Amino acid sequence: QVQLVESGGGLVQPGGSLRLSCAASGNIFNIYTMGWYRQAPGKERELVATITRGGSANYADSVRFRFTISRDNTKNTVFLQMNSLNPEDTAVYYCYADMMASSLLRRDYWGQGTQVTVSS
Repeated sequence: QVQLVESGGGLVQPGGSLRLSCAASGNIFNIYTMGWYRQAPGKERELVATITRGGSANYADSVRFRFTISRDNTKNTVFLQMNSLNPEDTAVYYCYADMMASSLLRRDYWGQGTQVTVSS
C-alpha cells in the first residue's frame, strides 16, 4: 500500500517560517512529480508548488520568492520551506505525488493534510 505522510505544520506568527515534509512509503516503483496544494476555509484547493523528479520547480505567484520546494529522491521525500508567512497562507496543506506502484499502476496520491495557521 502506497501512502504519503506529511509533517511540520503548526501555528506561526506573521513573518515567521515553517518547513513541511512529506514522505512516500509502500511498494513504490517510481515517483514522478511531487508537490504541495493548500485549501483555506471556504476556498477551493489551489496549487502551491510542484517539483519534477529532475528538480524543476513550479510555484504559484502568491508564494514565489517566499516558499521553496525541494525533494530527496533517495528518501522519497518532498519538502516545502515557507518563509515570510502571512495570514493569507493559513490553510490545510496537502502533499501530492504522481507515483507508480510496484503493481505498475500509476496515479495521483494525496496526503492527509497538515494545518498551517499564521496568526499573532
